[in-house]
Amino acid sequence: MPTNYIGIGLFILVGAAFAGGTFLVAGLIRPSNPNPIKSEPYECGVPMAGLVGDARERFHIRYYVLAMLYLVFDLEVIFLYPWAVQYDKLGVFGLFEMLVFVAILLIGYFYAWKKGALEWV
Repeated sequence: MPTNYIGIGLFILVGAAFAGGTFLVAGLIRPSNPNPIKSEPYECGVPMAGLVGDARERFHIRYYVLAMLYLVFDLEVIFLYPWAVQYDKLGVFGLFEMLVFVAILLIGYFYAWKKGALEWV
């Protein structure tokens, strides 16, 4: 019974050795130029002294709507991959089925566009 897990154990050991070795080699060959400016905190390239406002500021709801729309359309595009893999076996019916699917996606996209959900400001 334990001999069945030897391959898995070796795979984990090789992966851990590779990760550790990569960090070790990177630590040995990287340049070390400590500088106090590099240690300063920053937010998106803006020095912390220049920031104004509270960190717990509320975001506008459009930010979340845009993020949800991105996720929805991104997940819908994932459904195209299995179709593309099985395209030869599906034939003309599969083509028309995917055209209907893409048409529904485009209708949803244009609906969101007309409603102004894609406007950032």
